Amino acid sequence: MKIENMIADAVKQAVKSLYGQEVPDKMVQVQKTRSEFEGNLTLVVFPFVKMARKSPEQTAQELGSYLVENCEAVERFNVVKGFLNMVIAPAAWLSLLADIDADEHYGMKQATDDSPLVMIEYSSPNTNKPLHLGHVRNNLLGWSLAQIMQANGNRVVKTNIVNDRGIHICKSMLAWLKWGNGETPESSGKKGDHLIGDYYVAFDKHYREEVKELVAKGMDEEQAKQEAPLIKEAHDMLVKWEQNDPEVRALWEKMNAWVYAGFDETYKKLGVSFDKIYYESQTYLKGKAKVEEGLEKGLFFRKEDNSVWADLTNEGLDQKLLLRSDGTSVYMTQDIGTAEMRFHDYPIDKMIYVVGNEQNYHFQVLSILLDRLGFKWGKELVHFSYGMVELPNGKMKSREGTVVDADDLMDLMVADAKKTSEELGKFDDMTEEERNEIARIVGMGALKYFILKVDARKNMLFNPEESIDFNGNTGPFIQYTYARIRSILRKAAAAGSTSQTSSTGLTSLSGKEIDLIQKMSEFGAAVEQAGKDYSPSGIANYCYELTKQFNQFYHDYSILGADTEEEKAFRLMLAKNVAKTIKNGMSLLGIEVPERM
Repeated sequence: MKIENMIADAVKQAVKSLYGQEVPDKMVQVQKTRSEFEGNLTLVVFPFVKMARKSPEQTAQELGSYLVENCEAVERFNVVKGFLNMVIAPAAWLSLLADIDADEHYGMKQATDDSPLVMIEYSSPNTNKPLHLGHVRNNLLGWSLAQIMQANGNRVVKTNIVNDRGIHICKSMLAWLKWGNGETPESSGKKGDHLIGDYYVAFDKHYREEVKELVAKGMDEEQAKQEAPLIKEAHDMLVKWEQNDPEVRALWEKMNAWVYAGFDETYKKLGVSFDKIYYESQTYLKGKAKVEEGLEKGLFFRKEDNSVWADLTNEGLDQKLLLRSDGTSVYMTQDIGTAEMRFHDYPIDKMIYVVGNEQNYHFQVLSILLDRLGFKWGKELVHFSYGMVELPNGKMKSREGTVVDADDLMDLMVADAKKTSEELGKFDDMTEEERNEIARIVGMGALKYFILKVDARKNMLFNPEESIDFNGNTGPFIQYTYARIRSILRKAAAAGSTSQTSSTGLTSLSGKEIDLIQKMSEFGAAVEQAGKDYSPSGIANYCYELTKQFNQFYHDYSILGADTEEEKAFRLMLAKNVAKTIKNGMSLLGIEVPERM
């Protein structure tokens, strides 16, 4: 049982015994004692002052005396105004450590068949380009969020919607037809998604040249953008695709297959996966049907040009286009269709969309439309809105080919991790295979941690050099601490020492030892809070704080050279559980921890 819960129960007993009053749980506020005062936990006494009919100080004195007499966990106390600061007995901390040690999944709840079903959508790539740094942040946030929701006792379904149709796809297809000369991933030696991305960039280059020529001939720029021959051809191709033209469809399937093979490689390297993948080409027709159904029910309206709209002025928004005048659908239509398919496939209780903050308005509208169309989770859908990732040299643009490619970035991170580890002499006694594996774990850990430690709602500047540092708030710092603890435990085991506290006769613990047990005891609350806030950064910061505290303890106290065998056994158990908690916490971020480094 958590010490806070034990004390809260004892406080309720004290109030009943001393003042004859029953008090609800929420009235009992037990918190960590501020560092400038003596104590481990503090009770806020003000809620009980009226019942006691005494000053806050007197009330605190009475409650403190009762707790020392009747609650084994409280060794002594002091009063500061209306705050009762309690020093917790060593036996209570040892008992708490034993509880943590006994539970392999300490701090995480297990889902049951009756647990809420949470669906999380992330990634959402387009099949006209490879994944880039922005996608990396999206995938890492989505994966981590899924682990956190699961650790909070939810059943989780991870989904992806692939934008595999539309004008942008036709641009790549058309460029390949015009300038590809039958090039394939095999003939070029390129990953399929990279190959198709090159043709997307090529289309834009030729298209801009055409627009420039038309403007030079006196045409207005906006008109030139619509009249350029390339964009007209791409639109014609899109119409043919929607009409199921066999040639266009065959080309589309061939090029998309190249892209999916490339995506799969990237996802594997990134360590993310999905339980179900949806494709816009399969959902947009369902979306159109759902919009037509809404039109019949009077939920939407048709304009003279045949386009279909939703009037959202009553909700303080504007009118939203759902079907164009030529009958083709927009992103909103696709999202309605995908929602329909998902609702059919799974009994969803909560839907979380991991999508950048430039889509805030889109999801505000989608929530209203899904609610109107009768989806029970429509109103409560969660748009997990995150900021953009920027580089020291500015924003990224796919069509201009200035993006940071996800594959290149991961390769760079692993290579940097290997170089840094070699320079620091961490690879001296390892085989090449071990070096490569640890470089992968550290490089990917550095990347993931650097991205996930930032509050997701904020824009962030990504600097690869800063992320691979074995000191400070970084992934490698935490990984190295884990590996160090595992090394200590191996040495202890080789020398025949064990980690246990059940038979210990310890009567006192140092402040830093207590701090570590107390910090570990907060892991469950950190997981719960991260689930409520949809905040992987909360877990990252918890892991860093715990790691920092362990290093402070390790700096001051020897584990293997402790004064007594009992002290050594206790400190080994303490270290073992710090390592376990770090591993569990980092796993919620999708980060591996190496056994040696």
